[in-house]
Amino acid sequence: MDSDQPNVFSGPYIDRRSEEREDADWAQAALEDPGTLYLLGSGTRHLVYTRPEPRIAFLENGGWTVAAASDLVLLGWFRERRCVRVELDPDSAMPIPQGASFEELRPLTPLLAGEEAGLLAYARALSVWRARQRYCGACGAATVSQRAGHCMRCSNEDCAQEFFPRLDPAIIVLVSDGERALLGRQASWPAGRYSTIAGFVEPGESLEDAVAREVMEETGVPVGCARYDSSQPWPFPASLMIGFRAWAPADSRPERASGELEDVRWFTREEIHSGAALLPPGHSISHRLIRSWLEGK
Repeated sequence: MDSDQPNVFSGPYIDRRSEEREDADWAQAALEDPGTLYLLGSGTRHLVYTRPEPRIAFLENGGWTVAAASDLVLLGWFRERRCVRVELDPDSAMPIPQGASFEELRPLTPLLAGEEAGLLAYARALSVWRARQRYCGACGAATVSQRAGHCMRCSNEDCAQEFFPRLDPAIIVLVSDGERALLGRQASWPAGRYSTIAGFVEPGESLEDAVAREVMEETGVPVGCARYDSSQPWPFPASLMIGFRAWAPADSRPERASGELEDVRWFTREEIHSGAALLPPGHSISHRLIRSWLEGK
């Protein structure tokens, strides 16, 4: 992957226009705009065409009944057109276009156009958050959708807490001693697959501290000089993967220090090129980190 190319799910695929979320009549404006695109979702699945190539099955105004305003979320302007996500009940009997179906994003990711993969990742993350924020975490009352679907407010006026989308920051790091890369594998992965070390950032912890802690916890290898590489939104369900490169002493001996990894070991470039390690999928930031190291970048 070109170092200047955004990671999958990243890039300027949409104009969010967050100021439009403050308009109390935004939903009516969307319904009156003949150019509005509707992205239909049911849970974490979205309406797509899978043939001849996967693409979003957008609907337009006219010829169908829009759900309640509380089930609409303003995503922004996609390809210069207003784009709204519609949350459908799983039991909805609304007719859908011929050839379209509700599908999960993960298997379609490498097949979708980059901007459509990004849009679906954005919509999926919002859908998961909204489903998990139906009740107030402070008093337990039901929440109501506000700010074009980007805020869930407690319906108890004595509480009135506002909740906004949350992300789970996670570091992911390519550790090298110069000639070798430190990779690990989980037991659930396909045979032979190895990847970079990753883990969630804990409260009160900097990203650099998280890199050092996670690598030590999972491999027993001390690292230093962590350098930021790039980031990737990862909507499975709501992570932000923050990629680093880090360096370890050449005499470091990895040990499986926790139960998260089945195996951890050093690989030379020659070993990886020869197929000794099956790399993670090409759309992941872990693949980018490994590929950059293999190319000496």
